[in-house]
Amino acid sequence: MLTTKIKLFSMLLAVVVISGCSSSAQVQIDSPFPTVVSKPKAVKAAIVFSDDFKAYVAAPNSRTSIDLGSAQTELLSNAFKGLFRDVEFVSAATDVTLENALVITPSVQEVQVSTPSDTYLNVYEVWIKYNLDIQTASGDQVDSWFMPAYGKTPDSFMLSKSNAIEEAAVIALRDAGAKLMLDFYRIPSVYNWLVREQLLDEEQ
Repeated sequence: MLTTKIKLFSMLLAVVVISGCSSSAQVQIDSPFPTVVSKPKAVKAAIVFSDDFKAYVAAPNSRTSIDLGSAQTELLSNAFKGLFRDVEFVSAATDVTLENALVITPSVQEVQVSTPSDTYLNVYEVWIKYNLDIQTASGDQVDSWFMPAYGKTPDSFMLSKSNAIEEAAVIALRDAGAKLMLDFYRIPSVYNWLVREQLLDEEQ
């Protein structure tokens, strides 16, 4: 009798999980992101957040949408403020006012979502693939930098599909911010530009 009840409970739980994974999800990222504590370098940068980027809604599949626009703009704004001493945020490259600056235009190339019904694992995963177009204020190309970000829930048990995807997306955004802070000045073309412009910090 006990064995039968356990089997029935397991079957019911499986139905709940599968139905939750196959349902639709409209995700809005509401999590705030803390200000980056960092010593910015003596570099000027203009960050171009296009209207499309600021209002970006990912549709990784026909049943899922993730409103990333305001969250990714806030997260990357904080990271860029930690990288550059002088930074301005504009909606188009034609609005840049800083001279001898890097002009950086982030864009989203792709967003992917994986659910337990896809992998048979009790986690949700989100991949966000960013590209950073990096130019000088005079229009010379410095680099086009691919920056992938990844996040997953430690466990999706008792989480709704929307909440689980939101949690994984927030972790992916934080991963993007961390990679930007750690790796931006390691990009060879960016480093070489800093050398040419004599903008490296004294300790470097």
